[in-house]
This record gives sequence, structure tokens and C-alpha cells, in this order.
Amino acid sequence: MKSIIRKFKKLNIKYKIIFYIISILFLFSIIFITQGLLLLKNIETFLRVIVLILIYISYFVYLFISILLLFSKKNKSYICNSIFILLISVLFIIGSIYINKTYNIVDKMNKKMITYSTSLVVMKDTEFKNNKDFVVGMISDEKDIEGNILANKLIDKKNLDKIDIKYYDNPLEMLSDLYKNAINGVLISSNYVISYSGYENYSNIGSETKVVFSYKEKMENQDIKLSSNKSLTEPFTILLLGVDSEKDGLSSNAVFNGDTMMLITFNPTTLNTTIFSIPRDTYVPIACNGKKSNKINSSAVGGATCVINTIQNLIGIDIDYYVKINFKGVVDLVEALKGIDVNVPVDFCEQDSNRNFGESEICLSKGEQTLNGEQALALSRHRHSLPLGDFQRVQHQQLVVEAMANKAKSIRSINMFYDVLNAVSKNIETNISTDEMLNLYNVGKKMLFENDASINIEKTYLTGYDLTMLIPGLGNVYTFQYYEESLNEIIKAMKVNLGLEEPELTKTFNFSVNYTYEVPIVGKQYYSVKRNEALPSFIGSSLNYLNTWADSRNINVSVNYVTEGMNGYDENKNGIIINQNIQKGTLVSNVSNIVVSVVKVDKTSSSQLVNGNVTSDDRKNNNDVISNGDTNNVDNSVGDEDKKDDDIKNDVPVDDNENTDDGDVNNSNNNSDNNDENNLEN
Repeated sequence: MKSIIRKFKKLNIKYKIIFYIISILFLFSIIFITQGLLLLKNIETFLRVIVLILIYISYFVYLFISILLLFSKKNKSYICNSIFILLISVLFIIGSIYINKTYNIVDKMNKKMITYSTSLVVMKDTEFKNNKDFVVGMISDEKDIEGNILANKLIDKKNLDKIDIKYYDNPLEMLSDLYKNAINGVLISSNYVISYSGYENYSNIGSETKVVFSYKEKMENQDIKLSSNKSLTEPFTILLLGVDSEKDGLSSNAVFNGDTMMLITFNPTTLNTTIFSIPRDTYVPIACNGKKSNKINSSAVGGATCVINTIQNLIGIDIDYYVKINFKGVVDLVEALKGIDVNVPVDFCEQDSNRNFGESEICLSKGEQTLNGEQALALSRHRHSLPLGDFQRVQHQQLVVEAMANKAKSIRSINMFYDVLNAVSKNIETNISTDEMLNLYNVGKKMLFENDASINIEKTYLTGYDLTMLIPGLGNVYTFQYYEESLNEIIKAMKVNLGLEEPELTKTFNFSVNYTYEVPIVGKQYYSVKRNEALPSFIGSSLNYLNTWADSRNINVSVNYVTEGMNGYDENKNGIIINQNIQKGTLVSNVSNIVVSVVKVDKTSSSQLVNGNVTSDDRKNNNDVISNGDTNNVDNSVGDEDKKDDDIKNDVPVDDNENTDDGDVNNSNNNSDNNDENNLEN
């Protein structure tokens, strides 16, 4: 060893300097590439280990060969060897840079810390006063970050200790009281305009209210705690949630309006996918609202956690992961993919990504075409001119998702790859860990390098009927009542794809050359089943009519008679209902007894209330005090059974040209559009 050192000292100084520089550079490049390769967990593990072993062996081989060449004074060979190792070192450094860049971009999707914000909001013409007469609503749940935790911090920071706090379980009821002037202000998420402007009652909430104070704080993202232990190498579920933001990117608490909820199951072995788009008006129990039923989009107010728990309760399947997507980011993603190929189903015009009409309006014609980012977003958002409203829109969104998945297979250049990755990372928040996301490499490799490998997308369609009903905080609003049978068919398809159930084999198949075969859509069936019914208003109707209606539904009727002289009511009002104790729109299934006030005209008396009730058992005896009991005076909102049947026919959403034997063709989904005209669609 000493002799080797003595020989090395005698070498030309410039060759020794080159040796030192190249050796150190090579060593550092090896360290960098090692760090990079160790980041790529779950990707070609065996290959990475072999590469690392070879890299470290190559370093010692380089040292041996370099010293041998220097001692033998083969200077030209030494220089060539040094240049070769220099190039290898540069490649290692560039490779490590790209690996770290990719990892960091992917890691940004898992936003561990986000900014939460709360505001004190009042009506536009309300002057804030810090005194005990100024009543402010606050959410009672002490775990609600923006509705309670930050709300209390705002009170402390702004010294608002003199105001009177009124607690609410439901933010919609709190907003309802604000609009009724029952309270003077509310402490609510600063993103309240996006969250609530989709409701008819609050469609102009942005211009009708103002923010007095705000408080924000960067905190641990509560939603990512929902992470699953399931690997992406086995069948999994993922919930896509649309965030209709005015800005690019997701940096703050991404409160969303819940208009786009798409549950996807994916089997990485078969590459089979099911897509279940859940209509925003679907009436279900809300997990974070004491399981009280409401439109499913209202669960978005409680964040991804509330939405996931609500859907899990609905379908009985665990949701492994969620992804919040800023739909404005669809523009960036489609542009990064250089456009997507879609067969546009209808002619339409829609706002651009900035919600502008006029010169910025996006108009598309029906037919196969390549869409740019703005056009793809317009197709995903549009619903107002569609006969089936939101039901057709979710089908269009599925078309866009399918087109993006197909176009992603064409990525070949590193620049296009990073453009797509940056667009995705900036506009996505997910609870999928970075290491798990890297598992998708194997799926991508299978799609890119196996000619017969492609994602098979199985579409679903939830059918049901329309019902306008009473919801606390909203009043009488449109809801979608799904068929249990349709939902069960969709659930089965998802469970089969996840390997939770065995598929049922189809043993017969009919085919005719006269008809084009269409792949059946899971859940698109129509059923003749008992439907939910909302209580109508009986005011202006006769007691006889109410008795008949109530008898057929096993509801007890109690009557308070209001006796009036001729100076108060004319004789034609005799036996007419003037008040009822249960509000119009209440689900009939929740009503067992109804109390009404009925006019009893007495030509000789002054106006007075006759105390006492008349129940269902006394109805036959009541008929002698009703002089006009026919149903000609019934309110237009109430009709006989034939009229009722006419009103509810044609109320199941289907495609424009769909024909069904039972006549369930939806013509009433435009109620949703009318009720939510100013909704921020995803």
C-alpha cells in the first residue's frame, strides 16, 4: 500500500487533480442517484437494488482502472476513461434531479397542511355592533374547525366578547335565520359563497351579504387522516370531488359545493373501472348532520370526511381514497394532454372558465371532435339547456374522464409528462400517500407496453323520481329520490369489480343485425314501486277531501272549527280548511296525525273558535256541519288520485331517446335547474 501511495505522489500533478475531481464528482453523483432511487418505493424494487449494486461496483472499478492507467502512463486512455466517467456522473445527477422533481410534484398532491378560514358574515345593510343585542350564529359542534374552533379564535382575536352567540347544529338553518333577521350575523367558513350559492334561497348570497371580520390559520389537513391501508396494487375505491374554484390550484381549505361526486372502483389486475356519478340532489341521510336526510351535496359543507361517511353509509362499501379536483384545473390538464377526443352528445353554449358569457362564451356542436381545455370544462359544467339537467351532465363528465384516461396513454415525451403531472398536482388534493401513488407506475407500464391492455370503463346510471319536499333551512326544494333496486344493481357491479362478490354469468344473448348493439348501463332500470310523497297544502280545500286523502294513507285528522258570522266569511267558505299544523312538503311517511282549522259559518253568531277536536272517528258525524264539501274548492296543489298519478308520471331520468314500457321518462328534472338556477356547477 505504501508503495502505491509513493507511486501516486510521483504522478503528474494535472492528472492527479483530474483524478481527485472525477472521483469526488462520481461519488457525489452516486450518492444523489441513490437517494433518488430510494424514493421510488414500490417501483421495480428488484431492478433498483441491482442497479444500485452495479453503480457502487462501478465506482471501485473506476478507481482501480484509473490508477492502473496512471501507473502504466497510458495518459490518453486515462483521459478517455475520465471523460466517460464524467458523462456517467452528469447522467446520474440529471437522473436524480428528475426523480426528485417527479417525487416532489407527486408529494404536493398530499397536502398535509392547509389554510382554514372563518368569517363573521352579516347581511349587506346590517351594521355590526359589538354588544349583547347583536346575535351571531355559530355551529355547536366543537370539532368543526371553521364553524366552531376558528370561530371562537376570531371572537378572541377581535375582542367580540360582548356579542350574543346562538348555537346551531345545521349551517343551513343558521343561514335561514340570518335571512329572516332572526339573528344579526353568522360565523361561517370564508368559502361560504361557493358552498351555498348553489341553493335557490342563497343564489345571490355573495351580493346580499358582507364579511365583517375574518381569521385564518394553517393547520393539519383533517381530511387526509382518512387514508386507507389498502395498496393501489389491489382493487380499490376512490371518490372524486369537484371543487368549483375561481382560481387555479388548491392551497386553502377546498370547501366545495358537492355538485360533482364520482365514485370510482378500479381493479389494477383487469384494468376494469366502474364510475358511479351521484346526482347532487339525491336525498340521503347526512353523516355529519345527525344522519338527518338532505340533498347529498349538502354533505360537502362538512368536508371530504362528511361526504365519504355519507356515501359509505349509503352503499355499504368502504371508500379507500378521495381526490378533490379543482375543475378549473381541467383546462390545464386537457391542454397538457394536447386536447382530448370526445363525441359531444348535444349542441350547447356555456360560460368559460372565468364564468364569462358574451365573447368568451364556449359553444360546441354535436359530434366527434378534439376538445381543448376550455371546451372540455364547458362540456363538464353545462346542464341548463339539457332536458335531463344534472343527470345528463354527469354522463358528460364521465365522457371527459374517459377521454382523458385514453389520451394519457399517448404520453411519450418527458416534457408532456411533466406538463400533465404539474397540471394534476396543482389542482388536486388527495389522501393517497406519495408512496402509494407511485404504485400506479405498474398500471401505467401495463397500459403503455402491453398492446392489448386498456382501461375498460363500466358506466352506471342511478334512476329514480323527482320530489319537491320541505328541508329545514331551505324550504320546499327539488330532491331526487333514487330507486333502491337501481342503487343495489350499481353496488353489486362495484363489489364484483372489487372482488367482494362473484359475478353472475349471462348464459343467454339476443342479437339482431337490424339493431346496433349497445353496452348496457348498470342501474338504468325503471321500477313500479311505492314512492315517497310530500304533504300538500290543504288550505282552501274541503274537509271532506282531506278526510278521503288521509284515510287512504292511515293518517288521523283532528279538526278545530272556527265559527264565523256572515260578516266574516261567506257561506261558500263553510267546511273549508284555513290552517294546518304540519308544513307543506313534509314527507307523508313521517306524518301520523294532522290538525287543521276549518271554517264553520254561523249566520247568527260572532266570530269565535270552537274549542275541541274532531278526529277521524268522528268524521261521519261532522258531515252535517259542512254545507259545501265537494272537491271543486280544492287547492290546485291537491288533486284526486288520478290527478296525482298524472303529476308523477314521466319522472324518471333517462336519455333523450330512451323509451320505457312503464312510461317513466323524466321531463321534470328541469325543476332542479329552476330551483338552482345560479348554482356553481362543477
